[in-house]
Formats: sequence, C-alpha cells, structure tokens
Amino acid sequence: MRHSSTEKVPTVRAEPDPVIEELAHHFGSIITGLGEDLDREGLVDTPIRAAEAMRFLTRGYRQEPKDVINGAIFETDADEMVVVRDIELYSLCEHHLLPFFGRCHVGYVPHGKVIGLSKIARLVDLYARRLQLQERLTTELATCIQEQTEAYGVGVIVEARHLCMMMRGVEKQNSSMTTSCMLGSFKHNGTVRAEFLDLVRQ
Repeated sequence: MRHSSTEKVPTVRAEPDPVIEELAHHFGSIITGLGEDLDREGLVDTPIRAAEAMRFLTRGYRQEPKDVINGAIFETDADEMVVVRDIELYSLCEHHLLPFFGRCHVGYVPHGKVIGLSKIARLVDLYARRLQLQERLTTELATCIQEQTEAYGVGVIVEARHLCMMMRGVEKQNSSMTTSCMLGSFKHNGTVRAEFLDLVRQ
C-alpha cells in the first residue's frame, strides 16, 4: 500500500533507554548546580547529549575480549616479533573524569597463533573506553593479549597526555606520561625487549 503525498507516515520511536535517562537526569543536576539554566536554548538538550556521550565513552564496560576478537586468532608457524605502533587512544581518567589521550604500541612473539591486526586496535579501545588509570590500562591490555594468543611474550607501551594535569591542578600543558608492561620473554629476555623498543622508536 502506497501513501499519498499528503498522508502522514507514523514515526517509529526507539524505546527509551533507562540508563541514558538516569544519566541525563544527573547531568541536568550537575549543570543546574553549576548555576546554569537548563531552559536556556543552548542547554535544553545538553543533559541527554552528555549522557549519550558518556555511555559511548565507557562502552568498554559492555564488551568482552572474545566478542571483540570474534574468532580472529589464526594458527601460524611464524615466531618473529609482531609490532603494531601508534594506535590512537582516548580514555577518561577515573580521578577527575577528564580525558587522557595518546598512542599505544603493542608487540608480541607468536607461539603458534597470531591475532587479526585490527583486533589489537579494538582491544585498545575496549580497555580505553572505561574509567581508567593509564598504568592499569597498559597492564590490562598486555595481559589480555597474552591470554588470548598464548604468546611467548608481550610488550605494551602507552604514551599519553592528561587533561587533568593540563587543564587543572599544576596546569603543565607540555607534560606527558609513558607506561609499559612487559610479559614473558619481553620481561625476562633483554634482547627481545631491546628489539621491541628499537622497533617502537623507528
């Protein structure tokens, strides 16, 4: 059945998300507490937009590594180091809910298995899209890759800048933080670790 040009087609609306609605309520209270007027034109829809943004930025809580990897672990005879450099990273500091951002370098020595290249970047996002400490993020990522690939060793380096240090507090805009986690042969074999660091610096 075709609708005439003058006939109105009903709009199908998605069911309200109770989590988004609750977050929006709290964001509205925060904005009001800051002395703003929620009826002001520019702020009318801000609570719901902020709620949706926060839900997106913390979606890592609702993901599992096995679902992100989705079977992309492949058998291989390769035993040379695999390194993925300069993976963009965006996260939220759990102390002030302000962003930190930078790049992540991941390396591993396969032990009969390799992981799909894009899946490493997706795992970075999984752990970054939570309220985080950079130190914990680095360790969680390395441990996950070790467990999923059973690699001989894994190395992860994260370099990031923190707005909680740049916008407030000491206000040092040029500061950055580097964290690393070395597991297996990356931790116990100086030659393997040096190769990884050399490849990251290239």
